[in-house]
Amino acid sequence: MGDFLYSDNEEDYYISDCDSADGLDNDDAEDDDNDLQWTSGASSTKVITRESLLVAQREDLRRVMEMLNLSEQHARTLLIYHRWDVEKVFAVFVEKGKDKLFGEAGVTAKSCKIKHAPAAMTCEVCMEDISKHKATTMDCGHCFCNNCWTEHFVVKINEGKSRRITCMAYKCTAICDEAIVRNLVSARDPDLAERFERFLLESYIEDNQRVKWCPSVPHCGNAIRVEDEKLCEVECTCGVQFCFSCSSEAHSPCSCLMWELWVKKCRDESETVNWITVNTKSCPKCYKSVEKNGGCNLVSCICGQSFCWLCGGATGREHTWTSIAGHSCGRFKEDQEKQAERAKRDLNRYMHYHNRYKAHTDSFKLESKLKETIQYQILMLESKESELKDFSWLTNGLNRLFRSRRVLSYSYPFAFYMFGEDLFGDEMTPVEREIKQNLFEDQQQQLEENVEKLSKALEEKYDGLEDDNLKQSRMQLINLSVITDRLCKSMYECIENDLLGSLKLATHNIAAYKSKGVERASELLVWATKGNNSISCLQTSSSISATGGTVEVGRSSSSSLNFESGCPSRKRAKREALGNALFDLNLPAEVIDKS
Repeated sequence: MGDFLYSDNEEDYYISDCDSADGLDNDDAEDDDNDLQWTSGASSTKVITRESLLVAQREDLRRVMEMLNLSEQHARTLLIYHRWDVEKVFAVFVEKGKDKLFGEAGVTAKSCKIKHAPAAMTCEVCMEDISKHKATTMDCGHCFCNNCWTEHFVVKINEGKSRRITCMAYKCTAICDEAIVRNLVSARDPDLAERFERFLLESYIEDNQRVKWCPSVPHCGNAIRVEDEKLCEVECTCGVQFCFSCSSEAHSPCSCLMWELWVKKCRDESETVNWITVNTKSCPKCYKSVEKNGGCNLVSCICGQSFCWLCGGATGREHTWTSIAGHSCGRFKEDQEKQAERAKRDLNRYMHYHNRYKAHTDSFKLESKLKETIQYQILMLESKESELKDFSWLTNGLNRLFRSRRVLSYSYPFAFYMFGEDLFGDEMTPVEREIKQNLFEDQQQQLEENVEKLSKALEEKYDGLEDDNLKQSRMQLINLSVITDRLCKSMYECIENDLLGSLKLATHNIAAYKSKGVERASELLVWATKGNNSISCLQTSSSISATGGTVEVGRSSSSSLNFESGCPSRKRAKREALGNALFDLNLPAEVIDKS
């Protein structure tokens, strides 16, 4: 392996083939070590808990209400129709106008209610005469009796259509007033009315393209909202890391389709079938698979049928060393030989990639135990009187090991499909496939060597070293961490640009590379100003500080360790302090406005 120069966010890091830091100046190394510090910037992904769901929903509602001068009900109808995409709502408003925007979503901009309704009327659904006090008129102007409206609402809610309940009138696409739905249904079935409220609230997650439930099992109750790129990998506060695009485990550099096929291949019996094809023959009578356990080519099935192992044809039971009674097979059958040979080759190829994928996955699980060891060593080093005061280079190295090991593990399923014929058989000629495979495997091999070196270096007992040896080990680990990250990023960019980026017949996208690993989402909280009850969102926090008339949820202090695998979330109480009153985030929106 040649010399490498690393200068991405760090100042000129150099390392030679021997992976030694002897040639580095201590002052320069100190500067580079400071550059390696991982700052905890604002996360672009947010965790929405059960307590903060209403606040997150109302933040988008407020933007639409203020921009278009609408009621909360009509703003919610617009956002549900446009899958809670506020920018899309504004874009449609600018391009098509207000009337078109409202008409497509079923919003009645102007009330068509009858000002002077008669004292009695006939319901056009049940054809019964009722008084005006037992009838309800929607914004669209259609009026029916309360019993018919209630039956209509109950049916729609039970059918799972409670988010967009349309008017009963023929060809009327107007959305019914959710306050009327709530009042009429609660009078008959309070539980169903509560279910209706929950559906409206959870529509922010179910219908939102930027929000998805955490796929943890058992479910942690959290959802994740991304602000920018939808093709990304995120980590919930419960510790689960997953692909936001397909909701499966984080699998880059595999595309979502590659990972789906790989999981299915590992789960089903496809390789068992391949083994059976290679090592067994079917009985010509009962068609059961038979495995030969001796050297003789005359095989007997448990059903009593004898057949030739060479060609699979039925025979008699009498035979000699040179012939079998009633049978002679000397003819070469090309199709059967090709089929068996291909199945054997496919099985060997799958086992090659699966064994290496499994080995690195197991290594990752074992290396996860290093977190506690590193944490203990840092505590011991901090308690000693040493010239070194900052030991974040240990946690930085461990995080880069986790990231590189994960990418290396999933690079084998990627290579299985990238250089096979299942997905990209028509994309490359055999010569092009061989060239690209050699280029990829060279980078994969270099990364694999350095990952193993980094893993070994992190297993060293640093708390027992003297200052001089500790400084030397520190420089070696810093250099090894940087070079491993550089190789990992280089292989990742090769996959993203040279391999997947050159495809013409198919599109396979992967999440962007991040040296820090999968981004940990921060919890979405609120701060409330006592004067106007305004609500906004903040970063993750666990402490509440009050200053004057404003109560602000402050950011929690960062711990000394920042591992990729995360930690369990700290669940918050459902009520936050607001002056001398209690602010319940689970209350309906109109109750909060009145408070």
